Amino acid sequence: MDWNIVINGEFKYVEVITGGIADKDDSLNMAKAITHAMKTNRITKALIDHRNVENVTGSVFDIYNRPKLFRIIGIILRIKIAEIIKSEHLKHFKFLETVSVNQGYRMSTFQDREKALAWLLE
Repeated sequence: MDWNIVINGEFKYVEVITGGIADKDDSLNMAKAITHAMKTNRITKALIDHRNVENVTGSVFDIYNRPKLFRIIGIILRIKIAEIIKSEHLKHFKFLETVSVNQGYRMSTFQDREKALAWLLE
């Protein structure tokens, strides 16, 4: 998976646009890069646009354990993450949202960029 991180200084959020195949290792490397960008810029909000992702891999077990790995790589609980996805990836990302929220993260999944951004900035 590839990604590009842009800092929105006006509204104080990190915007990430992803593409390719989302797998466990690349997703964790992306999360590390986002964490670094957020800490460096003292930002607590992220908009992650996965609409260019072609395929999502990973088992239910991998998704279930993702919030635990977030803590290990240094993602703090007070951040807020809005993810924009394609409809065919809804099941995967809704499950990630559920387990992340259950572990204390503020995360929500959207199929519309405007709705995602409105939620993120509220």
